[in-house]
Amino acid sequence: MSKWYRLARPVLFRFDAERVHGLSIDALRRGLVPRIDIPVDDRLRTRVAGISFPNPVGLAAGYDKNAEVPDAALRLGFGFVEVGTLTPRPQEGNPKPRIFRLEKSRAVINRLGFNNEGHAEAVERMAARARKAGIVGVNIGANKDSEDRIADYVEGVNAFESFASYLTINISSPNTPGLRSLQSGDDLDRLLKSVVAARNGFAALMASQRKPVFVKVAPDLSEDQIWEIAEAAKKRAVDGLIVSNTTLSRAEVPGEPLAEEAGGLSGAPLLDRSTYVLAKFRRAVGPDFPLIGVGGIDEAKGAIRKIEAGADLVQLYTGLVYRGPKLPSRILLGMLRYMERHGIDHVSQLRDRRLEEELEAPPPAA
Repeated sequence: MSKWYRLARPVLFRFDAERVHGLSIDALRRGLVPRIDIPVDDRLRTRVAGISFPNPVGLAAGYDKNAEVPDAALRLGFGFVEVGTLTPRPQEGNPKPRIFRLEKSRAVINRLGFNNEGHAEAVERMAARARKAGIVGVNIGANKDSEDRIADYVEGVNAFESFASYLTINISSPNTPGLRSLQSGDDLDRLLKSVVAARNGFAALMASQRKPVFVKVAPDLSEDQIWEIAEAAKKRAVDGLIVSNTTLSRAEVPGEPLAEEAGGLSGAPLLDRSTYVLAKFRRAVGPDFPLIGVGGIDEAKGAIRKIEAGADLVQLYTGLVYRGPKLPSRILLGMLRYMERHGIDHVSQLRDRRLEEELEAPPPAA
């Protein structure tokens, strides 16, 4: 943690978490974040799903919900940024307060409920940056009151295909009732078939390159669900899976005063559970299918662990709350030092090195 953020954090934490989040977006928009030295090294460059990422560390969806500051976020050192989750129509989400810090555990519980300004505003912003450098993915979801959620995802593909570096289908938020049911059975198959067909049809119509489609899944999955999702993703030619979203489990935060608040838990306590599920998915999908590891990363050690458990790329968000805006650059430096100590020439050589070790260490029961 940088000295200035160490001093600022106690002051910021006196305020409501959602208000501070808004202030951080405004600070990025205004260029008020101190200059950060970002390591640029070919050993970190990673090619996944046809995209060449300058480094494997990305900003997860949920921070820049409305695509307001993707380029400013990239300047923090992220190799890619994912905006959203975005729904066709604007929605306010769940009643406030809806974000809770669990400071002792370096965790957050949120029950935001896909609060966002809708497609139209974000499409305008994404179109305005269309010719800029930098990899910006768009995470899309369904409106809470939608009569046809699969149609909402198709609408999202059609809206952002022209401007997104990749698209993420978010079916794993615990804060939209019934959404996680799309992770299994006929609903999952119909969803994947529909979004991939929409992506392929758009690319054919516009004579353009197909944009990768990733699917974001929950960490609260059984063995059977993991294999079912893996098989459906391969069958429908999805380009990768993002593992994972927030957890409903509270097993990792015993004794925290706010642990019983409803919503999804993110942050440091999620590292073990999400990494175990990631390793399970790596075993299920095989060596060639792209996986992005998310959950609990707030230092280089966690990012390395994800890659050694099977991730091609990693993402973080809650770690920024506790570690500050220099976190991505510190993670990259830490990864390079680790590689040098172990005689590793490229970050891709880390992948799967401790896959079996992760599979032998299941997390506590939810």
